[in-house]
Amino acid sequence: MENTKKFPANFVWGTATASYQIEGARSQDGKGDSVWDMFCNKPDAIWENQKGDVACDHYNRYKEDVALMHQLGYKSYRFSISWPRVFPEGTGMLNEKGISFYERLVDELLAKDIEPYITLFHWDYPYELYRRGGWLNPQSPDWFAEYAKAVVERLSDRVSNWITMNEPQIFLGKGHLDGINAPGDKLGFAQFLQAAHNTLVAHGKAVQVIRSFAKKTPNVGYAPVGIIKIPSTNSKEDIEAARQAMFSVEEIGYWNNSWWTDPVLTGRYPEDGVKTFEEYLPDIDLKDMEIISQDIDFLGLNIYNGRETEMGPDSKPQPAEREMGYGLTSFDWPVTPSCLYWGPKFFYEKYNKPIYITENGMANNDWVMLDGKVHDTQRIDFLKRYILELHRAIEEGVDIRGYFLWSLMDNFEWAEGVKQRLGLIYTDYTTLQRIPKDSAYWYKELIETNGESLFK
Repeated sequence: MENTKKFPANFVWGTATASYQIEGARSQDGKGDSVWDMFCNKPDAIWENQKGDVACDHYNRYKEDVALMHQLGYKSYRFSISWPRVFPEGTGMLNEKGISFYERLVDELLAKDIEPYITLFHWDYPYELYRRGGWLNPQSPDWFAEYAKAVVERLSDRVSNWITMNEPQIFLGKGHLDGINAPGDKLGFAQFLQAAHNTLVAHGKAVQVIRSFAKKTPNVGYAPVGIIKIPSTNSKEDIEAARQAMFSVEEIGYWNNSWWTDPVLTGRYPEDGVKTFEEYLPDIDLKDMEIISQDIDFLGLNIYNGRETEMGPDSKPQPAEREMGYGLTSFDWPVTPSCLYWGPKFFYEKYNKPIYITENGMANNDWVMLDGKVHDTQRIDFLKRYILELHRAIEEGVDIRGYFLWSLMDNFEWAEGVKQRLGLIYTDYTTLQRIPKDSAYWYKELIETNGESLFK
């Protein structure tokens, strides 16, 4: 780069949201229920028994929200489509009013020179398909492909950027194994792995659909959680320990990277994971692996924090002791800026695939102050620290194409309800007023200067 205090000239700066978290309009215009509509009716499943029935009412206020994005200079917008808004039954009859909403949203974005990035699935699985077994049903990949085809056929004349799924570790792990997210199931591990396999096949079929039916040359990605290990020192031993720990699958559970990325990017499940999960594995058809490993253009990573790691005396990686009083967000997540350096670096070394940071941000204790503004100094400091580390990775040759800040606005934060605020724009859930926070204007300047303002 000519000026090392900037990002690459074509770097993508954006914000991100998810349909259930912002749209509201639960039953408006023929929308069907999702598993989150079901789960929010379960007593005490959500903080203070809150629901996403209204959320930010983005469905009815999208023009206002796009106008705010434009005023704030945000150039790209990652949003998700609500599957049950498009197909109320999950399959079969298309809901014309539902798909038309997304056409209007895309048109509004393009009219304001904002590039849309569509995520096909961000957790709001159709309730009617859940009643038929959901991701456990062997037909589930075909259901997802049918839905993907309908969306691609209607929007791909205007949209080039597609992400198949968001965080399978979470919507499957927390939703189907731990039971703390929708649909609230606690499956046996064998059943969980079957649902996970079907989900990965669904991802692959969606990639096939996008490649086959897109009217504009597509840019196709996939966005798992980036579970990051940070070397506790810069010694070769600790760097290697972090690298090994990031991609190992040595425990029964879902909190790992390789089970979710190796099949997509290498066409096979990781050997150590196959050994660890051996007694629970579903029957895996080689044809399934061919579908799962359809070529993608980029790997999306949702990265919020990392775990310091060191090489133990037994020459095996182990968590390093954290310093007393380390920083925490209001989500009680550790503040670890270097995760945005080491995470992309390790993923790029292993897979050699272009990377977008599809989510990064922080939950903060925000409220409207006496002057009528929201002064979120901590968020600005957090973002500056993290994005500087991202810049360092790019300087060292990691192919990072874009950064999407989570989130555009405060929204319904799943089982946390509206307790956690991660937005650049403050949402008053009583009046639905939007108030850009100080960080919203800070991000505006960052985009205008292509990152140069970080170095002031």
